[in-house]
Amino acid sequence: MIAKKYGVNELRKMYLEFFQSKGHLIMKSFSLVPHNDNSLLLINSGMAPLKPYFTGQEIPPCRRVTTCQKCIRTGDIDNVGKTARHGTFFEMLGNFSFGDYFKREAIHWSWEFLTKTVGLEPDRLYPSVYEEDDEAFAIWRDEIGIAPERIYRFGKADNFWEHGSGPCGPCSEIYYDRGEAYGTGPEDVMGGEGDRFMEVWNNVFSQFNNDGHGHYTELKQKNIDTGMGLERLAVVVQDVESIFEVDTIRALLDEAAKLAGTQYKEDEKKDVSLRVITDHVRSCTFMISDGIMPSNEGRGYVLRRLLRRAARHGRLLGIEGAFLGKLAETVIASSKDGYPELEEKREMILKVLTEEEAKFNRTIDQGLSILAELEETLSAEKKTELSGEDAFKLYDTYGFPLDLTREILAERGFTVDEAGFQKAMQVQRETARKARKTTNYMGEAQTAYQQIDPTLTTEFTGYDKLTDEGKITAMVRILPDESEEDATALTEALAEGDEGTIVTDKTPFYATMGGQQGDVGVIEAGNNRFAVCDTIHLKGGKVGHTGKVLSGMFRIGETVTLTVDAANRENTAKNHSGTHLLHEALREVLGNHVNQAGSFVSADRLRFDFTHFAALTPEEIKQVETLVNREIRAAHPVETKVMGIEEAKKEGAKALFGEKYGDEVRVVRMGDFSTELCGGTHVKNTENIGAMKIISETGISAGVRRIEALTGDALTAYYEAAVQELEALAAQLKTNRAELPQRVRQLQQELRESEKQNEKLRAELARNAAANAGEEVQDVKGVKLLTTALAKIEMNELRNLGDSLLKKTEGGVAVLASADEAQVNLLVMVGKAAEEKGANAGKLIKAIAPLIGGGGGGRPNIAQAGGKNPAGVQAALAKAAEALAEELH
Repeated sequence: MIAKKYGVNELRKMYLEFFQSKGHLIMKSFSLVPHNDNSLLLINSGMAPLKPYFTGQEIPPCRRVTTCQKCIRTGDIDNVGKTARHGTFFEMLGNFSFGDYFKREAIHWSWEFLTKTVGLEPDRLYPSVYEEDDEAFAIWRDEIGIAPERIYRFGKADNFWEHGSGPCGPCSEIYYDRGEAYGTGPEDVMGGEGDRFMEVWNNVFSQFNNDGHGHYTELKQKNIDTGMGLERLAVVVQDVESIFEVDTIRALLDEAAKLAGTQYKEDEKKDVSLRVITDHVRSCTFMISDGIMPSNEGRGYVLRRLLRRAARHGRLLGIEGAFLGKLAETVIASSKDGYPELEEKREMILKVLTEEEAKFNRTIDQGLSILAELEETLSAEKKTELSGEDAFKLYDTYGFPLDLTREILAERGFTVDEAGFQKAMQVQRETARKARKTTNYMGEAQTAYQQIDPTLTTEFTGYDKLTDEGKITAMVRILPDESEEDATALTEALAEGDEGTIVTDKTPFYATMGGQQGDVGVIEAGNNRFAVCDTIHLKGGKVGHTGKVLSGMFRIGETVTLTVDAANRENTAKNHSGTHLLHEALREVLGNHVNQAGSFVSADRLRFDFTHFAALTPEEIKQVETLVNREIRAAHPVETKVMGIEEAKKEGAKALFGEKYGDEVRVVRMGDFSTELCGGTHVKNTENIGAMKIISETGISAGVRRIEALTGDALTAYYEAAVQELEALAAQLKTNRAELPQRVRQLQQELRESEKQNEKLRAELARNAAANAGEEVQDVKGVKLLTTALAKIEMNELRNLGDSLLKKTEGGVAVLASADEAQVNLLVMVGKAAEEKGANAGKLIKAIAPLIGGGGGGRPNIAQAGGKNPAGVQAALAKAAEALAEELH
């Protein structure tokens, strides 16, 4: 029997402290949000955040590391709850070696922890090895003492870790026999799919490199990657049936059961819901604590999906009112010792869960009213089955889940065509995937927009007004997909929380065109509100308002009020009119070869690309800026006129990049200075722009330059920030803005004087160190070896000191280490007598440099290295004697 049934929090602490005692650095769990890793949506394994250390892209803080990493996996989310095996959130214990220890230590320590520290019975533990890994087999048999018949050899599919090309290697797992009570069938054998033998440990020996074609070569730096699920270990230690019954998780499950007025293992159907709620609330709580917010894309959609799934199962259990926040309190209480961020983010976690749950409940309530109407239709038509198309419409348009539809209808004597529902779902998925594989439209699948009635058009009324009424003629809903880019589908309604695009018969919203970004604002109908975050052009003269439903619901055919954000439009207009002036000013300063090659105009900045073959000088930039501001102050009226394209060309109107012109064009004139073809929105007078500031000028390709500039509110904010920075700098330097330049010059002079003094002090320290280093000389096979550790000294000074110390060895060897808190310099100098006996500085430095976490090289008589592990200095100096002895003959 197990000596003690440790709790989850105890086991986590025991594991980390055990490996700390073996020289490992304990690192706290990384965030669930991957850092600089686009291959992952969420951290899904203990080694995932450490990949830069395994690949060598980053130097680890220690060559031995141990962690307990929080992880999320959603690949089989639909199975969560249906079995007691599956879960989305788990904690992964790990011990890692980056080119330090290897198989022997990893195997010995895994056995020691399980049998000695935790107290698992050795005769219940069964190791497995890769079928070709004789080395690991021998360690288990000869050193650990496991009978050969209890060591299992498994093939590549089970016991060899690799992921495409790159580092890979064999595994050695440890299984625990839970006894016949957990199964006696043919699957309940070592390596089988039954519940009797549970894998509790997996040592991955990263020792090969796969070139991607099945050719394996030995890695110079071999690594250890151990993965052990904390919850799985707790299952074994606590002798319970599944992860849902270990102490911390069971406490949460029992709280959910209490809210539902039931008990676990009384009703299998309810048990499914209890497991879903328990697992998903854990996931949601940890995800929100790491800053993930519910959304309709990416990891935000994973969170929303888990959260709504938990809320739905709460309804199935009959839990009344909001409950997710209450359960999150239990998660925080049980796990905050290991993850203090849970307590720190308590308020945010509870707020997000409560608000999102309330939003989902409103969606459910809307679906109930639609379902009631469908029931009336079924009764009137004397039908007993709801069509799959209608069931899918409830799910797709109103967010109403199928199982809830099924349950409600069953209470009233109706059924659902579930096969038809699945067919409709599959059609949508295939259409979305097909669209994603071809072309995208504004970042969304193009297919849905192409399906809009081609006869529909939108009248733009925004030149003269910022508010207007229009009728909704079409809508597109964004269909979030956690594994691929967003897809889209036509819909008849958008409900609260939905993201999509609304098309109307007329609008004051300007749609993105000619470099000018689309308007933002709101669409309203009574208490229903839709936030417009972008306005886009669709084929056939249609305008789409893309955004999110903030409240209520919008349906095709409704009349709505469309209101453009006035401040955003005004600042965009200032930047757009400024772009026209900038274009002409560049031509005047640089020459008529300047032509527009692209532009971007938004409320907060303008960007103008133009043809030119050299970087602008500071004087040219100043000339252009001065000319633009002169024309702004000239207060030219901005006049627009629609005319024939040929007439416009005769008047010298310049075409703008990206525009397609018909027979009739819109000409924008600013006095006699600028005349251009343009369909965008502008100020009434150039003086409305206020001023322009060029903030950058760069090259973007051969013969094309780019200017970025500011006007309007963004320019005001720019100057305010600059003044604040100067004021803060002046205060920090104990002066005022007017005297700041003089103060900086004074400090620069003081710094130069201090540096000279520091150089003198460092030289004095070096002489003192040299005078006291004689006692550290030892004899190695007749060669005198001097090793010494010093405070931080620059390498040039270290070499000067080395010359002096080498004399004390009478032609022997001097090894010097200079370190501070973060960096180490190593120097090896070899005298002529030692060199004649085989001593080699280059070889010696390579032998000891890894101990300081670095590398280096040099000549036979002098070599140097740098590293980032000051803790390894003494070990490096100690190894110098051993390495020198091997060289001497």
